[in-house]
Amino acid sequence: MSAMAEAWRARHPGHDVRLAQALGDPAEIDVAVCWFPPPGVLASLPRLRLIQSVGAGIEHLLHDPLLPRHLPAFRIIDPQMAEGMAAYVSWAVISAQRGMSRYTEAQRAGLWATAEVEPPRQHRVGILGLGALGLNCARTLSALGYRVVGWSRSAKPDLPAAVEGFVGAAQLPAFLGRCDSLVCLLPLTAQTHGMLDAALFAQLPVGAHLINVGRGDHLVEADLLAALSSGQLGLATLDTFSVEPLPAGHAFWGHPQVRITPHVATRTPLDVIAAQLLENLQGLSHDTPSARQVNWARGY
Repeated sequence: MSAMAEAWRARHPGHDVRLAQALGDPAEIDVAVCWFPPPGVLASLPRLRLIQSVGAGIEHLLHDPLLPRHLPAFRIIDPQMAEGMAAYVSWAVISAQRGMSRYTEAQRAGLWATAEVEPPRQHRVGILGLGALGLNCARTLSALGYRVVGWSRSAKPDLPAAVEGFVGAAQLPAFLGRCDSLVCLLPLTAQTHGMLDAALFAQLPVGAHLINVGRGDHLVEADLLAALSSGQLGLATLDTFSVEPLPAGHAFWGHPQVRITPHVATRTPLDVIAAQLLENLQGLSHDTPSARQVNWARGY
């Protein structure tokens, strides 16, 4: 966190940022900027008045049974994060849809080997979760020519005209049936934990490509391995995992149908986190509503 402190100090030299191996005096702490804080720590801070997640999600907070939910919490909403995610998802979709791995193999073998080019318009991409990141991915892929559908818990009035929306549990099967590539960008909640399972995979077109850039706990790993083995899924691109770093010897490491990246799909610059924290503090003082404030009941 020292780099974040330097970014904060550079932008706001009049503000005090204390960093030490220990918390110091809990009675002096009124803001917590955190990622997977140890259970019980936040509840032990008597002056705490604001909790700031350093990511777009808050599942790293919800594992704490003593989490002080009466306090306001904020997540990061960052256009640069959305751009980075759209670039990663576009790479994942395009490289698989165009079969780029075969050209890499051909180059290594010294072969000039061409294959038929499938136009983007023939490939259907589904975005599971239409928050800020999902909407930007939908816009980007649609602009590249892909047929994009999106699913969300509630209707999205700002859905791009070229993107067909599906809403709620009743429309989920119809949505899944139109996903040659399925991109998971859901928040992690009690309802979405383990959602990427055998029942969901069975509703996708045979040979579909799963791209998980949500959270590792969205995925039932054993069900994914079974779906790849049976041919129900053809490929999985995974950037998040239930246990990180992915343990040595895990079945995903050497699997020919699994592509792994180490949770690098996108990142928020430290100065953006610092700036948003200051805005959240100021808004809290003036009772100003913020789209970044967490709805504890909703889980994000």
